[in-house]
Amino acid sequence: MTTPLSFPLASQNIETSATIHPNLGTAQLVEQALANGEGRLAKHGPLVVETGQHTGRSANDKFIVRDDTTEDTVWWGKVNKSMTAEHFANLKQDFLAAVGQKDTLYVADLFGGSQPEYRVNVRVINELAWHNLFIRTLLVRPTADELADFTPEYTIIDLPSFRADPERHGTRSETVIAVNLAEKLILIGGTKYAGEMKKSVFGILNYLLPAKGVMPMHCSANIGSDGKTAVFFGLSGTGKTTLSADASRTLIGDDEHGWSDTAVFNFEGGCYAKMIRLSEEAEPEIYATTRKFGTVLENVVMDPETRELDFDDNSLAENTRGAYPIESIPNTSEDNLGPVPSNVIMLTADAFGVLPPISRLTPDQAMYHFLSGYTAKVAGTEIGVTEPEATFSTCFGAPFMPRHPSVYGNLLKERIAKGGVACWLVNTGWTGGKYGVGNRMPIKATRALLNAALDGSLNNAEFRKDPNFGFEVPVAVPGVESSILDPRSTWADGEEYDRTAQKLVQLFVDNFSEFEEHVDEGVRKAAPTAA
Repeated sequence: MTTPLSFPLASQNIETSATIHPNLGTAQLVEQALANGEGRLAKHGPLVVETGQHTGRSANDKFIVRDDTTEDTVWWGKVNKSMTAEHFANLKQDFLAAVGQKDTLYVADLFGGSQPEYRVNVRVINELAWHNLFIRTLLVRPTADELADFTPEYTIIDLPSFRADPERHGTRSETVIAVNLAEKLILIGGTKYAGEMKKSVFGILNYLLPAKGVMPMHCSANIGSDGKTAVFFGLSGTGKTTLSADASRTLIGDDEHGWSDTAVFNFEGGCYAKMIRLSEEAEPEIYATTRKFGTVLENVVMDPETRELDFDDNSLAENTRGAYPIESIPNTSEDNLGPVPSNVIMLTADAFGVLPPISRLTPDQAMYHFLSGYTAKVAGTEIGVTEPEATFSTCFGAPFMPRHPSVYGNLLKERIAKGGVACWLVNTGWTGGKYGVGNRMPIKATRALLNAALDGSLNNAEFRKDPNFGFEVPVAVPGVESSILDPRSTWADGEEYDRTAQKLVQLFVDNFSEFEEHVDEGVRKAAPTAA
């Protein structure tokens, strides 16, 4: 089905002689991609594509135009890098000239956000059919009636063939992601990595929604049988997708949400999952999407003869990805939204082996750990290198937060206090010692503790105060070995635990120094205690 554009490109001062394919459906876009030689079909129907040089986001090539609109509202620095209005004007002129010379363009009119009061109308213009299919899959698809009266607010022009000129456009390289919030225009060039479009819309909503009192979140969310919503913050590798994809709970979404006065709502209409080393046994719901027509698989290796997929092969990329409609996952929310949260879960994979498997946080502590955004990674793969490496990504998503982190932190704290929300820090990392000595936290124990937190029974447990971080830790929980709840007792050498704990505490304190002047005394007092 094709739905004509109710608001022509010419009305946006976009002139082109290209054949315009407006609002094509999934099957049509797959046919176009195959006809254009953009990808191939795998054995069971998904479209398999390669993104070439760029197999992930080009964070160093993203810029926000610095002008009267953004000067005092954007958190300028290493995350949000500036571009002058003059450089953007040159870039826009050259982009529009390139658009004018295309033979074919694909245009999709979509929504960013599932709650009607807070969604934005986004028009995406692509030179590649599979890019148009990708973004149509990832964002919220309007109904035919909504398309008949659709006026774009924000426009993304995505041209992988475009090459930026650093001198003329003020870029770092030939790749560019340029965001002009005043003109409501985003220009993406020199990269075939489709995730740039998805995250650009996330950035727009992260900029707009705080001014409306809505908390934008880089998190997954689901609903229990009791009708209560839980949100799961966490960086890559902490278990955000795995723990939220619980067959007994209804999935709202896997990555991006807003928290309004009345709902938690998904920003998207699809999911974007990592595919590397995917197995049917470990993640059956996600694996099933790789055997469905309409799924887009990026950089997944496929046998050219049998069309069988090899999810263990990382020769094209470690960051292999799959994009599929959220309805491809069983037991999902029909409206992509649910009630306001009753529980907030912050996930961390602590490779230092210091943090308890679960801790209860006060609103001040929740804001502290939200602004910290801590996890830890294994430092390297060389023989003998076993020292963990702390990673702090504020708000559990620093690259996508245009405003100062304290804006999001204060919103979270207010909403937690207003709704009496229970907050938990869950460590899915190491126990019995740091990485190389201890073991990964048993998933069975994590799920048991998480279930107890979500059903409310954990609140009835006896708690102790952690001497390093000050949060409350349960002493005993049915079905969970009590020793695992006290990390120090799982170490062979208690004094070594104390030294490692103090090292981690100091890393937290040092990291938080840049936020201290932006938070109140209660949050500052929620910091861990350095010896």
